[in-house]
Amino acid sequence: MLQDLTQYCSVRQIYAKLLPIVLLEQTMARTKAGLGTGARLSDYLGASLLARVYPADLIGRILDEQCCNSKRIRTLPAVSGTYFCMALSLYPESAYEQVFAVVSQGLSWMQGQDAEVSIAKSSISEMRAKIGYVPLQRLIGQACVPLADEKRHPDAFYCGLRLVAIDGSNLEVADEADNIKAFGYPGSRTGHAVYPQAQCAVLVECASHAIIAANLGAYRTSEWAICAPLLTRLNASMLCLADRGFNGYAMWAAAQATGSQLLWRCANNRILPVVKALADGSYLSTLYPAGTLSKKQRQASTAGIVVRVIDYALPNAAAAAPRYRLLTTMLDETQAPARELATLYHQRWEVEAVFDELKVHLLQRRRVLRSKTADLVHQEFYGWVLAHYAARWLMHQAATEHRVRDRDLSFAANVQLMRIAQPQSGAFPPSKTAKKKALV
Repeated sequence: MLQDLTQYCSVRQIYAKLLPIVLLEQTMARTKAGLGTGARLSDYLGASLLARVYPADLIGRILDEQCCNSKRIRTLPAVSGTYFCMALSLYPESAYEQVFAVVSQGLSWMQGQDAEVSIAKSSISEMRAKIGYVPLQRLIGQACVPLADEKRHPDAFYCGLRLVAIDGSNLEVADEADNIKAFGYPGSRTGHAVYPQAQCAVLVECASHAIIAANLGAYRTSEWAICAPLLTRLNASMLCLADRGFNGYAMWAAAQATGSQLLWRCANNRILPVVKALADGSYLSTLYPAGTLSKKQRQASTAGIVVRVIDYALPNAAAAAPRYRLLTTMLDETQAPARELATLYHQRWEVEAVFDELKVHLLQRRRVLRSKTADLVHQEFYGWVLAHYAARWLMHQAATEHRVRDRDLSFAANVQLMRIAQPQSGAFPPSKTAKKKALV
């Protein structure tokens, strides 16, 4: 209990540092003359928690590129609508109107009104449809960057390489016709499951749990097809960890072409002849394209990829498999000993913790994404990823300042703090209390 309180207070101190700026902006916003003509709702986002991670100017540029930004002053501008899409996952049990109320407390100030303003659900739906999901997808690509610094966070690196992991999971979506058509049902003994499911993939920084790339597709799409677009975020500064689903020849070749080093698990029964035995018990072998089966074909092939194979066991772990087999591009056993790589590989399980944070702690009791069309499911998913990254960004600031590991902080406690602080964060200037006026 004391440890949880300490973790909670660490991030609370980060919020405390933001509040003086927030309060200053709130004070200034109380003077109507200070708004100026043409002031937009997005003008008041500078001190909000989400906007500190995703600046309004950046969102505006992305919306302009996608031709879905607001062209004139509106009660619900596209920039603020983008923040709403992120906030949906922070309040999964709340109605759209309630979520919007949290992120738009000062909406009336934009219009020079004294009354608080509420938005009809139909207006929110129209706004979401206009924005679509591509701007949020692009925002992940531009704003969700690795957080760890090698000097301050040495546990995030190995041999100077940033540790990242890639993996996939399934998500239940609303049982609606468009979702069924786009994503499909998983099969079962009685026909099909209760809800259709989408399949997602994420690329995460292991130490900080920051999601730096994400993709969503249909349930029956191959896992590799969902993961392949994430390879564009790999580069020569990274060491990528992955489980058994990603070790085919084509997959390995595509990932290696990014310049990233690889450490992937493969099936124990895969035939990998010993080409050269190494001093640490590992050995070099060669991967060949599918269909290159005979010894004669392999000898004639020029497409073979040299890999290093590491076989090991965990004799003192009761739940462990009898044997593990890893493939790696790190061929020098003196630079990267087999024992070190075997120990390192188990950081891949950090991506499983990320899925737990997404599905359990952000979605809370809601286990089905609420959107009723495929495009809005994509939008909700990418907003969900952006909200998770914002929470992890805040936790990283606290962990860095207090010189503790990110993984030592409680995600659940700090997301709860984020939910509490968001309405008070100065995302928009506070409005004067008066009778409510509904907008349609």
